Amino acid sequence: MASAIASLPAQRGGGDGAAGASRPNIISIVTDDQARWSVGAYGNQEARTPHIDGLARDGARFDNAFVPTPVCSPSRAAFLTGRYGTQVGITDWISPAEAGRGLGLPASAITWPEVLKREGYATALVGKWHLGEDPAFHPHRRGFDHFFGFLGGGNRPMNPTLEDNGRPRSLQGSLPDLLVDDAIGFVERHRDRPFAVLLHFRAPHLPYGPVPYEDSAPFETLDPTIPDVPGLDRAQVKRWTRDYYASIHSVDRNIGRLLQAVDTLGLTARTVVLFTSDHGYMIGHHGIHTKGNGVWVAGGVTGPKRPNMFDTALRVPLVVRWPGVVRGGTVIAEPVTALDTFPSVLGMLGIPVPVDAAQQGADFSPLLRGQQVAWRDAVFGQYDLHHSGLAFMRMIRTAQWKLVRHHMADGLDELYDLQQDPDELRNLYGSEAARPVRDQLQMRLTDWQRSIDDPLLARLQR
Repeated sequence: MASAIASLPAQRGGGDGAAGASRPNIISIVTDDQARWSVGAYGNQEARTPHIDGLARDGARFDNAFVPTPVCSPSRAAFLTGRYGTQVGITDWISPAEAGRGLGLPASAITWPEVLKREGYATALVGKWHLGEDPAFHPHRRGFDHFFGFLGGGNRPMNPTLEDNGRPRSLQGSLPDLLVDDAIGFVERHRDRPFAVLLHFRAPHLPYGPVPYEDSAPFETLDPTIPDVPGLDRAQVKRWTRDYYASIHSVDRNIGRLLQAVDTLGLTARTVVLFTSDHGYMIGHHGIHTKGNGVWVAGGVTGPKRPNMFDTALRVPLVVRWPGVVRGGTVIAEPVTALDTFPSVLGMLGIPVPVDAAQQGADFSPLLRGQQVAWRDAVFGQYDLHHSGLAFMRMIRTAQWKLVRHHMADGLDELYDLQQDPDELRNLYGSEAARPVRDQLQMRLTDWQRSIDDPLLARLQR
């Protein structure tokens, strides 16, 4: 890790000098398994997300934000490094067995917190890591001065065991509250220098509860709107939805606590706040429960898996409050992905992207500034599922069309006209009329795979 940091080129305004001290702070909030459709700012009138909605009201809401892979670890790697999962060797969520065998985020994949630390920022990761459990992959070696949380993929929503000062501690209380207590403490201790806090909640991941009564109470009598999919156990899906909203409420309530602390310290005007999720989510959508590795639940059953790259699994909320720069209520339609976080955070903070970062993202900070810039017309995705199933999916999505290839499997490929079929219910892959579009998209998809040296291409050519 020391050699990776040393290889970063010198930057302007780095270190603890005046230029560094004048840079804005950043608080980056990532939830776990939170769908775009679950947020009030995106039209949900049943969930209670007033503090997330407030960030959108005071800042910018991205209407077309996606992740490249619809499960945890590769998506988080993309968020931190700007690189696809195949480029860092993480193509599915990291299981405990894989972590035990030494799988994790390689030192060659520079993270944007590493860059900020070199620029004089105090850096903290509070919450979930899920990018390797060996000492070589520890957050302290990936750009974080401070870590309070857990290295693996899961934890208890109540009375968790967390790493604190390098040691495991069994704590009492709600996990979101404990995480935000620590985040507030870090902000208080570093109020006089630029800081970066990455707050990674476990919620609203399964199990959704228990949560404090103040978070579940608003939904006790709610009759939630659920997908109109034949065969769903409607009572079960409604119960899941109420519990999901309660978990989200526990997050939003604590985001409010953190924002209030920042305001009380007089830091709001110079603190960028970014909110997003690691991927989308389904509770009965398409007859599936959870995400890109979700399971069929139609008919009241649980399983088998339905590997997918539906928009409900790939599309995420993304909100940025940037005081003094972003006009409140801004809505950005350009398609962005989690890969863009690396260059965009640096762009907002006035730090050049290291020349050897090898990241694949685009800087969306000009869009936040209201500038007219040339932008992509497509996003790409990949998912190599290998836990309790097997799938090799590649995707291209434009404003009108989405092509999903299920390699090494017959009869599963998908093509959707998103303008006529935004819910992705009519698969046109076998349509002769759609063949010219399908072939054009396939050419672009293959070109992209070549551009990132996708190892799947070599497997397909054997």
